[in-house]
Amino acid sequence: MSLAQTKDALRQMLAVMEQERQALAGLDLEAIMGCAADKTALCDRLSRASNDNLDEECRGLIEATRRLNEVNRQVRNLVAANVSSRLDALTGAPGVYKLAGARAGYARLA
Repeated sequence: MSLAQTKDALRQMLAVMEQERQALAGLDLEAIMGCAADKTALCDRLSRASNDNLDEECRGLIEATRRLNEVNRQVRNLVAANVSSRLDALTGAPGVYKLAGARAGYARLA
């Protein structure tokens, strides 16, 4: 992959990160899933890039993308925490995902 192709892929990744941030803010599941697919495709493209010829512009694009990825990760975690707290409020108790008195064990086959 040439340096120009690497820069193009990084610019596209940065744009997808911005789209994902907007989709997360609007809780637009279809757009979030589209961004996930786009990020996967771009990661596949970037996996063919060599880090031997990265210039300052590439490094700047990488750092900007890294920062946006971290912001988006934090937003996803906040949304997940909000869902958990709402589920807890509905049941009146934390730990929605655990059954009272549940134990690990093996199923018996008759």
